[in-house]
Amino acid sequence: MSDEAFDLIVIGGGSGGLASAIRAAKHGANVALVEPRELGGLCVNHGCVPKKAMWYAAQMAEAQYIAHDYGFTDKPGELDWPGFIARRQAYIERIHGSYRQQLDKWNVTLVHATARFIEPHRLAAGERILTAPHIIIATGSSSNRLDKPGFDLGVSSDGFFDLRACPKRTAIVGGGYVAVELAGVLRALGSEVDLYVRNRLMGGFDEEMAYQLGEEMAKHGIVINYECQIDAVHGTPGALVLDCDKGTKPGPYDLLIWAVGRHGNTASLDLSAIGLGTNSDGQIEVDDFQETGIPGVYAVGDVTQRMALTPVAVNAGRKLADRLFGNLPRSKLDYQNIPSVVFSHPPLGTVGMSEQEARSAYGDEVHLYKQTFVPMQLALAHRPMYVRFKLICVGEESRIVGMQMLGPGVDEILQGFAVAVKMGATKGDLDATMAIHPTSAEEMVTMGDRVPG
Repeated sequence: MSDEAFDLIVIGGGSGGLASAIRAAKHGANVALVEPRELGGLCVNHGCVPKKAMWYAAQMAEAQYIAHDYGFTDKPGELDWPGFIARRQAYIERIHGSYRQQLDKWNVTLVHATARFIEPHRLAAGERILTAPHIIIATGSSSNRLDKPGFDLGVSSDGFFDLRACPKRTAIVGGGYVAVELAGVLRALGSEVDLYVRNRLMGGFDEEMAYQLGEEMAKHGIVINYECQIDAVHGTPGALVLDCDKGTKPGPYDLLIWAVGRHGNTASLDLSAIGLGTNSDGQIEVDDFQETGIPGVYAVGDVTQRMALTPVAVNAGRKLADRLFGNLPRSKLDYQNIPSVVFSHPPLGTVGMSEQEARSAYGDEVHLYKQTFVPMQLALAHRPMYVRFKLICVGEESRIVGMQMLGPGVDEILQGFAVAVKMGATKGDLDATMAIHPTSAEEMVTMGDRVPG
């Protein structure tokens, strides 16, 4: 069997892999993309896209109650779950079709197979042998498993997207993105939700804002358990009982979701054949140029130890392709001040440093500005959910090094302010910007004196 030669091989057809392959092909490279499953990876098939669709459905469920408070007489109804899932899946299929059209348009060779390394520039992909001077690993990540009795009685986030009805009672184990997002969605759609958290919510985020998120989730009816760690699971789906390390046996639950972290999809790549190692989570270490240390082998996205965000994978892949094939030898992603939103209920947004990170870096130079208010839409509905803004500034000029937001609408508000933070804005720049009234966003440019302490 003769080898098939390409300029670039991309392993993985998720967001980062697709972005890398298409950008390189636009530069004229002969590209092969190796993916054994559906295009789009985690984000499109079991992550961002279906998650955000369910979040919108949850928002609509809550909006019914707000409308009722306003004086509309229709009583809130339940979601037609199967009908909505069909619309969600049709939307995902359209995305799949768009990706296939882009690959065809730019003559990217799609290989439906699992790839493994034979040599640094040589891969086996099913029955085919592929070679290229440049290979990008973009195989993404998968949900972690725990060595606990009865673990398989629960599901991962993938299992959540297989649901065709709302469970009456749900237990979720975890305190990160996936746990808090699914907890909020299920609660809004009618499930009783118990969240079992080790340490605190949203580790790595600003501690004060994470604590306030927990308060808002509790007001929403989500029970957050910090003291009980789950040792085992018993029963059958629909009647699950948990063993708590404190001796209690909470349950029964219709559904148990494990949201206990993720690991890089590297086991099938045979990285040892090229002398490339991973960390304990199966992730590949890369430098700022996505280099792995093996010449000609690169990695982008969740399979690396970098931020596990779709836009990060997309932009890192495009920058890498520009460097390799676009005559831009210094092209790389700037990993500083990357904005992020947790689509919780309410959403939590952040860009730049947390207060803890800023104090560690700048000490006594750090000072804060805060604002808390009830947005007008909810004030009229007598639903006291707060919006909280927090600016983390340093130095005499009050340069903004971190911006934290919690509350309805912050998922849309943050993007524009993130541009300002990226450009080095100061508190004075915000003060000099005219407010748009009446909006929630105006509170960011009308903050008063700094917070003492």
